[in-house]
Amino acid sequence: MQRIILAFDKFKGSLTSNEVAEAFAQGWRRIVPDSDIVVVPIADGGDGMLQSLVSVLGATMQSVVARDPLGRMTACSYAMHETTAIIEMAQISGLALLRVGERNPMLASTYGLGEVMRDALDRGARRMILGIGGSATNDCGMGMLSALGYRFYNMEGEELTPSGEAMCRVAKIDASHADARLAECEIVVASDVDNLLYGERGAAWVYAKQKGAAPAMVEALDAGMRRFSAVVGGEYHNVEGAGAAGGVGYALIALLGAELKPGIELVLDTLGFDMLLDDAQLVITGEGRIDVQTLMGKAPAGVLAHSKRKNIPVIALGGGVEWCDELLAGGFTRIYEATPEGMPLKEAMQQTTAQQNICRAASRIAREWLLLHS
Repeated sequence: MQRIILAFDKFKGSLTSNEVAEAFAQGWRRIVPDSDIVVVPIADGGDGMLQSLVSVLGATMQSVVARDPLGRMTACSYAMHETTAIIEMAQISGLALLRVGERNPMLASTYGLGEVMRDALDRGARRMILGIGGSATNDCGMGMLSALGYRFYNMEGEELTPSGEAMCRVAKIDASHADARLAECEIVVASDVDNLLYGERGAAWVYAKQKGAAPAMVEALDAGMRRFSAVVGGEYHNVEGAGAAGGVGYALIALLGAELKPGIELVLDTLGFDMLLDDAQLVITGEGRIDVQTLMGKAPAGVLAHSKRKNIPVIALGGGVEWCDELLAGGFTRIYEATPEGMPLKEAMQQTTAQQNICRAASRIAREWLLLHS
């Protein structure tokens, strides 16, 4: 009996990782009904990380009300496992919480993330795993730090209310009222990107546009991050991942002493993925869109790296695929596209349609796999 590992990230805006795996397993079993299929839901530090880790760790969900990116009180959740809190930034400071017309990184703040962290400290957290992908913000973590007791001032000595715009005017940071419990709390950051804080590879230039920033706003935010970094001091702005979540990665490592890890590595290690690979003949992975960025620290790339170390072939399936030489040379045994040629994206992203497309693609993959290994 063949052992197949299904390790999918979510198909963003369409299906969760578990839903993708269920649809794939259904299609695969139509062709190979006696397969031993093991489902491993994964994430790279963005939305979906919480779901991936909670069931494996046996963590308990906690409810809290905190501010969304625009300051509206919103119910959200995180998880506690003994004294470890698992927090997904997208739950409270995420881009998906805003309508397209509301997106503006000059106005958005990470204050709600800090409120969730404070709630976790109140519940006895002494370790935090923070997944910081999928954010709507570009405030260098100013809001998060404010909720944890930090104070920020402009050149005139006036206290600033946290936002992307306020970040651009920071002249002084006061940590004297920071929550003392932070000194006793280990913080591990799961990031899905490796961007620096500012510059061409920085948070503003690479990601602010998708968060609603016009070109002039991107320039202002980049300058603001340079200013913020100069006030903090040190060389943390050059750390890969400092630009994650609009500079939240930077704030966590520079001011809270956090350890920054590639999100997929943290998730795979926590799940014990290498042990799950024992006796597997094939691994299937994928995400909603597969392109050259898939190879740059995204979930399928992590699955590929771990599987290759054990000489297990890896097939990738994307809702859509942008073909390029780098992707084809990346090491996947085969790459498939679930969406039929000519189907409009809006239709393909409908839940039922996406499930049907994945199911059909799985049957096709199974047939080809049998032909090659019969």
